[in-house]
Amino acid sequence: MSAFTESALIKKLSELNTSQQSIQTLSLWLIHHRKHHTVIVQTWQRELQKVPEAKKLTFMYLANDVIQNSKKKGPEYGKEFSNVLPKVFGHIGDTCKSDKLMGSLGRILNIWQERGVYDAKTIADYRSRLHHEAAAAPPAGNSNGNGNDNGTKASSETKHSKAEKSAEKRDKRKHDERQSKSKRMRTPHHVTAQSAAATAAAAGEPAAGQEEENGHTPPYLPLGEPPEPEELIKALTSIENSASSDALVRERIAKLPSEISEISCITKLEDKEKAKVLARQVNEAVDLLNDYNARLAAEMEERTKLAAMLRDFQAEQKELLAQAEQRLDEHKKKLAKMLGLQKEIRDHLSNLPDLTQLPDVTGGLAPLPSAGDLFNTLH
Repeated sequence: MSAFTESALIKKLSELNTSQQSIQTLSLWLIHHRKHHTVIVQTWQRELQKVPEAKKLTFMYLANDVIQNSKKKGPEYGKEFSNVLPKVFGHIGDTCKSDKLMGSLGRILNIWQERGVYDAKTIADYRSRLHHEAAAAPPAGNSNGNGNDNGTKASSETKHSKAEKSAEKRDKRKHDERQSKSKRMRTPHHVTAQSAAATAAAAGEPAAGQEEENGHTPPYLPLGEPPEPEELIKALTSIENSASSDALVRERIAKLPSEISEISCITKLEDKEKAKVLARQVNEAVDLLNDYNARLAAEMEERTKLAAMLRDFQAEQKELLAQAEQRLDEHKKKLAKMLGLQKEIRDHLSNLPDLTQLPDVTGGLAPLPSAGDLFNTLH
């Protein structure tokens, strides 16, 4: 993975788009460099204030992904973002009026509250800043003229509380309307359609045909950080022993007598004893089917969670693979460079003369003069 620099971060933020791949890739890069979390969050805030309105929403998707996916590795990002988010929501409330943006941010706040990312009081503060309701000042006429500011303070706090409740109710109403609309779109007679919608909802992705109230597709919101391999193996193993693979129960269901499912058989009853026997068989079949259906419903829920786990695990593995391939390319370049230097050194050594082949230049020569001889020669 590339080294962290502020200029590299600014470049990556400028290239960020609303696709899931773009958000996840940059999110993993930021989590990898979490020791620079202070500089990263400050740069994120500064760049968010510069970009157009549509790009601000993308920046918020990125922050959401980083905050949720970094919780297991450390609380650094959650705490650092909490220092700047009040200003960010205030900035967006001041500069942006788009219904799409406000609705999407309200949805992010709902998910943060549901998943306990931040406490309810903090979420309420973010909502009020976003909708400009916390800063509502009391009218000048509230002063009693005796220098008593208690009434003014109480009035401000009351308005602040009402503003928070109003914002929460509005976002909840929109959320409920979207849920209601989603339910109407489902086909109740097909379990597969319900399962697909549940999978998409759990993964934070829109189900087929599901849209927000303002006509825009909901953003990508992650279920959580990628699972550990042991977690994933355990989940896959549990699916192997699921209800759908219980051959014994399925065989019992297949062997149920046709009389309990065919209404026409009631007319063939001859006496009260046979009716009691049939009623007992029907009750036993109902208990068996209810139990099996409950197990199937639980299995569907587990498969939904497993699908989300596989999605997040696959995304992380793709990122790790890309990083490994990048490192491999770097090492290949270094190896090629080292092999080139090695060849140059060998060529240079092969061109040097072999000192052992030179003639003996000291055998027949007179010895060198001593210091005394040189001194006498000079005199």
